[in-house]
Amino acid sequence: MTVIMKKSEIRKDYLFDKYVIISPGRALRPREFNEKKKEPIGKSPFTPDQIKSSVIIDAIGRGDKRVVAIPNIFPVVTPNNAKAYGRHEVIIETPKPNVPLSDLSLEQIENVLAMYVRRTRALMKDPKIAYVLCLKNEGVNSGASIRHAHSQILALGLLPPDLIEEAKRAAEYKKIKGSDFYSDVIKMEMKSPRRIFDNEYFAVFSPYASAYHYEAWIFSKRPADNISRLSKKELSSLAVILKRILKKLDDLGISYNYFCHQVISDRRQHFCIKIQPRDSVWGGLELGSGLVVNSIPPEEAAKEYRKLFQKSKKIANIKRFFSIL
Repeated sequence: MTVIMKKSEIRKDYLFDKYVIISPGRALRPREFNEKKKEPIGKSPFTPDQIKSSVIIDAIGRGDKRVVAIPNIFPVVTPNNAKAYGRHEVIIETPKPNVPLSDLSLEQIENVLAMYVRRTRALMKDPKIAYVLCLKNEGVNSGASIRHAHSQILALGLLPPDLIEEAKRAAEYKKIKGSDFYSDVIKMEMKSPRRIFDNEYFAVFSPYASAYHYEAWIFSKRPADNISRLSKKELSSLAVILKRILKKLDDLGISYNYFCHQVISDRRQHFCIKIQPRDSVWGGLELGSGLVVNSIPPEEAAKEYRKLFQKSKKIANIKRFFSIL
């Protein structure tokens, strides 16, 4: 199933006129620089003793499993600014300052996802809000400024142009092909060497024109335009998938960004979490031409990810065998 690339290949995005050069040979180029891992400075501002109860917007769980939502004290948008209307919140994923999300229990990760659901629903009630973005920056190369495990939620009074364009092109695809764009991509990738995993709820794959090393997308198999429309079983399944993929990236020492690719007004869209590792820095070629170079083919990335799910499947089969005896 695995395809081993030897030569570079220019690939186009599924919908947009964006191109990526998959160039496996670039991974062998010499490196003179060695970027050291940066250590946190000072005490975490997100430990329980640093947060006043009066600022907590919402909370789920107790003790070490508690997840809280608070306002971002350095917001990029605010509800009292007509020129940049919106709300900016921080989700503190654990009270412990030095534990990454991937090391939390499945119950804790489910609590984080449940908080995304609750805050998305709450923010959607504001008629001025057109877009809710749940995102996470992990590691020094991701743009994260605080090590303590946390996510952010941004609610905007406008729908970003890229999402408007995506909806337009998906509608054009439906008109021309007579079928749903998202469903067709899922079907195609589940038969390709970029497939990572799938079950009754989600399809996981490395996208054909991956712009990032080890990029992975987690797509809901049924239409759901935002995370608040997922069922409890779907959220539990999502927690398992997310934990395994993020654990792999943490073990590799790679910074990453992930975000819920969602809108709150298009029932045809399939919910998706896009995980974009930040293992490389774009240089003059990318900035000057707009063409991104990725030295790790998505087929190779998917092969590495599949091992995680194959291993867990073997363990589950062994446990099932002994439970029968």
